[in-house]
Parts: sequence; C-alpha cells; structure tokens
Amino acid sequence: MTAVSELILTRTVADLRAQVVALRNAGRRIGFVPTMGALHEGHLALVAEARRRSDAVIASVFVNPTQFAAHEDLGTYPRQEARDAELLAGAGCSILFAPDAAEMYPQGFATSVQVGGPSEGLETDFRPHFFGGVAVVVAKLLNQVQADVAVFGEKDYQQLMVVRRMARDLDIPTEIVGAPTVRDDHGLALSSRNAYLSADELAVARRLNGILREAGERAKAGEPAAVVEAAAAEALIEAGFAKVDYVAIRRAEDLSAFSGAVDAPARILAAAWLGKTRLIDNLAA
Repeated sequence: MTAVSELILTRTVADLRAQVVALRNAGRRIGFVPTMGALHEGHLALVAEARRRSDAVIASVFVNPTQFAAHEDLGTYPRQEARDAELLAGAGCSILFAPDAAEMYPQGFATSVQVGGPSEGLETDFRPHFFGGVAVVVAKLLNQVQADVAVFGEKDYQQLMVVRRMARDLDIPTEIVGAPTVRDDHGLALSSRNAYLSADELAVARRLNGILREAGERAKAGEPAAVVEAAAAEALIEAGFAKVDYVAIRRAEDLSAFSGAVDAPARILAAAWLGKTRLIDNLAA
C-alpha cells in the first residue's frame, strides 16, 4: 500500500477492505468509480459526481480480461497507471484500487454472473461474452468496496442498465448513479479508445453524435422507430463509417423495443466502426 500525493494506492482486496473500515470508522460516506484506466475528462467527471455524493471517493483501475473476446484489444488496451494516479489525486480521489488479474480471479475461480433483461440484444448481439464479464467484475468490485454510491457513465448506457438490474436483483445496497456523457467540442463522446483514431477517422467520428441527434428528432416527430434506425445507419455509412453494428431506439427505462412510433422516453444507441476502432454512443430521444 503506497500513497501518491495523498492518494492511497492499494492492490489487494485485504488492504482495500482495511481502508474501507478506516473510512467507516471515521463516519465517512463512500463513493466509488470503477474504471479500466487510461483516464480522461469523462472519468474525472464521474469522480466529481461521486465527490458530490460522498465524503471519500475510491476509484478502481482494472482492465478486466473476462469482458474481452480472444480477438479484441485486451493486450493493446491503453494502460497508464502512473498518469491515472496523478489525475485521480488531482481530482480529489482518496483511494485507488489497482489489482492485477490474479487478485481479482485467483486460481480456481469458477463463478459467473448472468443478467438478462437489459443485457439482451444490442451489444450482446455482437459481443455475447461482454456483459457476463462486466457483471462478474462489477459484482466483485461492489462487494469489495461496499460503497454507499457508485457512479457509472451514461456513455455505456446498456452497461449502466445491466449494472442497475444486477444490483437490484442481488440486493446490493450500493446506489447506482448514471452521469452524463462528457464530449469534446465537436460532440464526440470521450473514450479511451479514441486514442486509436487517425486524424481522418477522428473527423468522421465527430459526425456520429450529430447523426444520432437528427435521428432522435425524427423519432420525436413521430416517424416509426424502424424507419429512423435504418436511415441513421445509412447516414453513418455515408459519413464514412466502415460498418454499423446497430442503431437502435429503445425505451430508456428498460431498453425494450418500440413496435411503431416512439411513445415513451427513449434512448437511441449506436455502435459503428472506423478502421479497427469500434465506437459507441447514445442520446436521449
């Protein structure tokens, strides 16, 4: 266990729990922000939200292997722990939990967590392994930290819905809060994977938000959801995206589909490719 500019860095569950006990004994309300590192302003906004809702914030940095398929970017995912620690210290985070894979998944680990409902379709159609990996690591982290509140970004809206469903179903007492997506000056959602984009790809990526916004307006005007989805997917290809995995308008409360026009609070979600980079985004519609 070490300190970085008053940020306590811990790598084991035992040390983390000792720190949590100390915070509880001091009467502190605890906020938690789980991340995979390569932090940017979007992550720091989550820390700021957690600080508003608590007295002490714990963040985790763990690139979770169980949510990556064999062909995905686990090995090349950006890692910059020293920089992440500096950013978290500057943002007022109290504790950084940065375990390795062996600490999170010790020899003989054999438990899985499967969440239905909001996990069905969308990301699962293209990454069937993903939410199983997310669910097990988030369940472990919530149990390890036992925070009063945990903050997740709305950029990963389906993931937020899955985590809320899991916490509710498993009676995990931590309040799950969604924080608005942080964007650059052109509307592109901040993401660690944006670092993969070339200058030309970045220019195309910045059109994603505008296309989704236009689609949302068409949905609000009464056009059938399926028509709006198809038109938005075509617009993304015309804008320069190589492939569109999905554009979908879903009910915001549970991600169920609309059979016709959008007649309830909705979310429009998309996943599309530029070169080897897969971007996701979503907006209220």
